[in-house]
Amino acid sequence: MSERWTLHPDRALPADPGSRVLAREIYAAVQELPIVSMHGHVPVEWFADDAPFGDPAQLVVVPDHYLTRMLVSQGETLPRLGVGSTDDETVETDPREIWRRFCAGWKHFRGTPTRYWLEHVLVEIFGVTQRPSAETADALYDQVAARLAEQEFRPRALLDAFNIEVIATTDPAWATLDAHAKLAADGYGDRVLPTFRPDPLLHVDRATWRDDVERLGEAAGVDVTSYDRYLEALRAQRERFVAAGARATDHGHLYADTTPLDDAEAARILDKALAGTVTAAEAQAFSGHMLFQMAAMSAEDGLVMQLHPGVLRDHASAPFAAFGPDKGYDIPVVTEFTHSLRPVLDAFGHHPGFRMIAFTVDEDVYSRELAPLAGVYPSLRLGAPWWFLDAPDAMRRFREAATETAGFSNMSGFVDDTRAFCSIPARHDLARRVDAGYLARLVAEHRLDLDEAVDVATDLTYRLPQAAYSRP
Repeated sequence: MSERWTLHPDRALPADPGSRVLAREIYAAVQELPIVSMHGHVPVEWFADDAPFGDPAQLVVVPDHYLTRMLVSQGETLPRLGVGSTDDETVETDPREIWRRFCAGWKHFRGTPTRYWLEHVLVEIFGVTQRPSAETADALYDQVAARLAEQEFRPRALLDAFNIEVIATTDPAWATLDAHAKLAADGYGDRVLPTFRPDPLLHVDRATWRDDVERLGEAAGVDVTSYDRYLEALRAQRERFVAAGARATDHGHLYADTTPLDDAEAARILDKALAGTVTAAEAQAFSGHMLFQMAAMSAEDGLVMQLHPGVLRDHASAPFAAFGPDKGYDIPVVTEFTHSLRPVLDAFGHHPGFRMIAFTVDEDVYSRELAPLAGVYPSLRLGAPWWFLDAPDAMRRFREAATETAGFSNMSGFVDDTRAFCSIPARHDLARRVDAGYLARLVAEHRLDLDEAVDVATDLTYRLPQAAYSRP
């Protein structure tokens, strides 16, 4: 490709000329609005330390599982992409070589949202003028590396460059929150917020559960020797998170089940877990019970309960054994919500202090289950298309499936759910364009007036995430 690489200003907008004109106007009204990024996984240490990013591979390639999984599907390996070592293969430590493998595999991203995000990152953020390829890899690496060395590419400066008004990190339940305390002392306490993630503590048959519970007890100052002390430690840490500015909890269970147990049965299972004799069936029942307990605690302390079930983590046993959690080819499964959420919604669906946001990677449940639930229970909002569904066509299908039952006001607004920091503005930009296109169609069909469409776009982009994740 000899010509300069640029991005089309109408990318992801409708192909129909009449709708495209309307979509341009709607998109223009929200294009420059601040980003509210309340569900993500960027490490808090990046902002606390504000150190330069090491190299293009460690920033763009290694932490992005969307990117690495596609390259693995085409014959690459996680060690060659810098993720880690196995017994048979040593991790690649040359960032330039990792970058070359990414560029050589560029064509495999055609038609994917990863392609859209990466194009935005490379062109709009780093000023790249050539498409990635085996031939351009070294020149692109040098250009990106030179930009990363500049002062304005430090993490805190990028918060301003990306127009991020607020960003939430995801922190283990036993976190000391020292990094957040440092940020607060530096004036970033209202801008970089923690999120309480207790998943490892709620699955009592995990290999690391005993160690994780010990970490929880140390952080909370509670000797966890019983079910009551276990709950006490969780409450103590939640209070610490609220004091540090947290607005939400985050739960990524396989199932959405929220069936409570009686206290005696819950205590019995926890005692068996502490003794190392718990069964898989008992552990599954306990995890559903603890989701109910987390909801009860959210009704007390006001933290928004984010639930995103339905992903079978670590589908491939060898990568999981070699690299640890979330590296073993996570795959969606069929998910049921109507019966599963009934205990929580029956107890707290109208509670003035309880708020839940439900996400899914099972599109079939949008119109059948989640939209009807969000369309009646005041405490429930429907989360944005998440992982595997945060693509242009899937986001359009989401609007078509959910809006007619839940409306717009029962939505959370867009969430980016990423640890790939530089892709955050790209992901939010794509969501704004897709929503502009959907709203333009409603205007073209005379189902909305243009001023209403602009108002809805502003809600979806800015007001709804602010409201959905308001302070406890």
